[in-house]
Amino acid sequence: MRTLIKSTLFLLFMLPMSFFAQNTVSGTVSESATGLPIPGVNVIVKGTTNGTVTDFDGNYTITNVAGEDILVFSYLGFVTREIPFQGQSTIDVVLDEDAAALDEVVLIGYGATSEQDATGAVEKISASEFNQGAVVAPEQLIAGKSAGVQITPGGGAPGQGGTIRIRGGASLSASNDPLIVVDGVPLDQRGVAGSRNALNSINPNEIEDFTILKDAAATSIYGSRASNGVILITTRKGKKDSPFQFTYDVKASVGNIIDKVDVLDADEFRNLIQNTPGTDPSLLGEANTDWQDQIYGTSVGAIHNFTATQGVGNFYYRLNFNHTAETGVLEGDYYERNAFNVALNQDLFDNHLKLSLTSKNSLDKNKFADQGAIGAAVAFDPTQPVLDPTSPFGGYFEFTRMSGGEITQQNLATRNPVALLDLYEDDNQTRRSITNLNAEYKFHWLPELKAVVNAGFDYAEARGGTFRPLTSAANISNINQFSNYENINRNLLLDAYLNYKKEFDVLSGTEVDVTAGHSYQEFYSYSDVIGTEQDQVFDFPEDINRNSLESYFARASFDINDKYLISGSIRADGSSRVAPQNRWGYFPAASIGWKLHNEDFLAESKFISELKLRGGYGETGNYEIGRNYGYLGLYTPSQGGARYQFGSTFVPTIRPEEYDENLKWESLINYNAGIDFGFFSNRLSGSVDAYYRETEDLIATVPVPAGANLSDQLLTNVGTTVSRGIEVGLSGDIARSNDFNWTLNYNITFQDREITKLTLGDDPNFFIPQGGISGGVGNTIQIWKEDYDPTTFFVFRQVYNEQGQPIEGAYVDVNGDNQITESDRQPYKKATPDYFMGLTNSMNYKNLDFSFTFRGSFGNYIYNNTQSANGFVEAGTNTPSDYYSNLNANVLETGFENSQFFSDYYLNAADFVKLDNVSIGYTVPGEKVDFRASLTATNVLTITDYEGLDPEVFGGIDNNFYPRSRRFVLGFNLSF
Repeated sequence: MRTLIKSTLFLLFMLPMSFFAQNTVSGTVSESATGLPIPGVNVIVKGTTNGTVTDFDGNYTITNVAGEDILVFSYLGFVTREIPFQGQSTIDVVLDEDAAALDEVVLIGYGATSEQDATGAVEKISASEFNQGAVVAPEQLIAGKSAGVQITPGGGAPGQGGTIRIRGGASLSASNDPLIVVDGVPLDQRGVAGSRNALNSINPNEIEDFTILKDAAATSIYGSRASNGVILITTRKGKKDSPFQFTYDVKASVGNIIDKVDVLDADEFRNLIQNTPGTDPSLLGEANTDWQDQIYGTSVGAIHNFTATQGVGNFYYRLNFNHTAETGVLEGDYYERNAFNVALNQDLFDNHLKLSLTSKNSLDKNKFADQGAIGAAVAFDPTQPVLDPTSPFGGYFEFTRMSGGEITQQNLATRNPVALLDLYEDDNQTRRSITNLNAEYKFHWLPELKAVVNAGFDYAEARGGTFRPLTSAANISNINQFSNYENINRNLLLDAYLNYKKEFDVLSGTEVDVTAGHSYQEFYSYSDVIGTEQDQVFDFPEDINRNSLESYFARASFDINDKYLISGSIRADGSSRVAPQNRWGYFPAASIGWKLHNEDFLAESKFISELKLRGGYGETGNYEIGRNYGYLGLYTPSQGGARYQFGSTFVPTIRPEEYDENLKWESLINYNAGIDFGFFSNRLSGSVDAYYRETEDLIATVPVPAGANLSDQLLTNVGTTVSRGIEVGLSGDIARSNDFNWTLNYNITFQDREITKLTLGDDPNFFIPQGGISGGVGNTIQIWKEDYDPTTFFVFRQVYNEQGQPIEGAYVDVNGDNQITESDRQPYKKATPDYFMGLTNSMNYKNLDFSFTFRGSFGNYIYNNTQSANGFVEAGTNTPSDYYSNLNANVLETGFENSQFFSDYYLNAADFVKLDNVSIGYTVPGEKVDFRASLTATNVLTITDYEGLDPEVFGGIDNNFYPRSRRFVLGFNLSF
């Protein structure tokens, strides 16, 4: 009995303890689409810090789980699941992909769609994918990120912009730059006079994303300006109901040049002069001057961003102030930007009316160094000193002569590079504002219909001046040289359109999206210059330029049964730049898509998560066809000394300009086929596009018979070009979890472009010389000719001896007439790459992140004009008898006595792979303050066989290139 009582009491004592029992739960987490296990899933008891992570096979075990607990399973890219614990020892969980991640919204021009529903070649690059570092020019954020998009950085000048080409460009004489639309405002494609880069007024820190429209099916909604692609830039805005946050971000940078042009040093130069017959070694100096060391220094810079953002009810805002200052590696070069960005949003009437104001305002200040010092440093005699106390030219050594009993400069001699920098001023200020007000009203009685009005302007005003004193040897006049200028660019926009979007219960759900509207844009520019010319001061004629573009557009898209996509658009553009009979252009497009992954035979696939076929056709135009009103016979004021003297007064003359009364814009026909795919819940995803483009009514400046017009050269519609290409973009998530993520993105583009027609006649041998080079007068090294790429070089084929050395003046007799004539120059090689690629690595472990970007270009050639212009003995010795010029060290390899400008010896393979950007950062989250520190290196490594400074030179001619520096950037970010 006593034992029974003790047992009963013990059970009664343990009964309440059972409610606090701790349990162990285990299981496997897998994907719903494929059934594959998911490593790295966070498993946590809700409201606690008790948690674990699934292993490589998706298995987990979590202890100390009590009754009433809720287990939370979360993983990046999947919908989070919460499962109540009810005593189970095993809980297997299946996670669904996050549909929001798959249906990310992308802009397409006057509207938006999801990535799954896009039927054109459209790519969105978000801020998380941008290149890091002290980025001043916005386009550098996406260099190497997108197939079909090649961004060639400019030289190393501070604030220097790059050249953007989408699918290689489509024109010859007209612009090949893409249309850039910033928050709904299309920018003037002619850029801003006086600015280093037309995009510098946009603070890179404030860019949310870039959307690149590549094919005509996507771009034709922009009609006459879209042949070279469209880039939509969206800037950051505030968020609804968000607490006040203030962020300070600073990036400090330092940079130095990596290499110098290989020239003879002082001893090598003395030796060459002493061993060259007919020279006078006594003209050499006693110094040992490295002129490139004298003009280049360390570049330093800093970028500060102060940002405040908040959402109060239906009003939310973002304010940003940016200060950027950077010196160039060329002494005296300086860029500064002060920018204030405003984004205000207000939602009214139960979110039926949305108002947004964005305004980007900047003040750029520039000190432009005389870049002529770069070529002078390569050519100046290295045996001469920098300074000469007896010199009348500011105390700088210069080559002089006696004239009329006075010491004066040698007119043809190279100028002292240091003096060119020190005795020259070129200052500029550019004010710019890009502002737009957008109103979007969703009708109360028909919420599927909304009206959008977008009013914007882009206003830029540049003022500056140059000054070269009489003491500068580069000033060959009898007075101080100066010029003061003022430039104004104004761009006004008004868009209005309706959009209707609704899903109908037919065919298991059909979504209709229809847009129609009107656009008007006016462009105005003004310039005025006061300066010296021929020892006199002149107020040069004002230049006023104005044109307008009126447009009507419509687009209709259908998504049938979430499987079949159909889209069509048309735009009508009327431009005052084009003759009345050609004024209106019509630009249609149509595209289709098939979402195979939603078909029954793939819906249950464990392997394929996305598979879509796309195809499209479209027509676009090129609005930037040269000077305005080229169809009119205009008279223009003369410049450059064409003045008639009446007594002591010089009166400018006017002259008639050539014109083509039938001039019209170029038009482009584009076909595109693509496939989008994703495997293993989009762990591996990508796209492949193939395109064919034909540009008709191609504009080029061609020779015309004497007397046929007012000039022997005429800008007219003469030809056709054809381009083809294949673009591949791949993205792979090697690992993805809340703690560790590792993503690789790779893209490669194959391209081919040729001129198929260039003349109004039938001459198969007709060509137009292109590509001016230094050396001689009017020499060119490239050619436009039918059946060739527009960047093809035009050269003699060099003959070599048994030792592989070039034989001076010996070329291949191509036509077999036993003599070397101009007929033996042949089109050979090209500056356009056969293919180019980009590779981006991004990874983070908890709060530590690491990324880098590689870029590569292959199959392109470059003409080394630095060698050809200074790589022969006569370049330094065939001068007046009292001075000599330095030579490129290549002369020691060739032994050339005379110029060989047109030899293909100077054509070098320009294949390269660049490690462009390496960044590592660490974030320290806090309760009140988040802190991040980062270190970035740019222009880190170049792998190439090219012997010049840099194989990446736009256009393919390397001459007096402003070297890019290798920069190191230290960044700090504080968020309160």
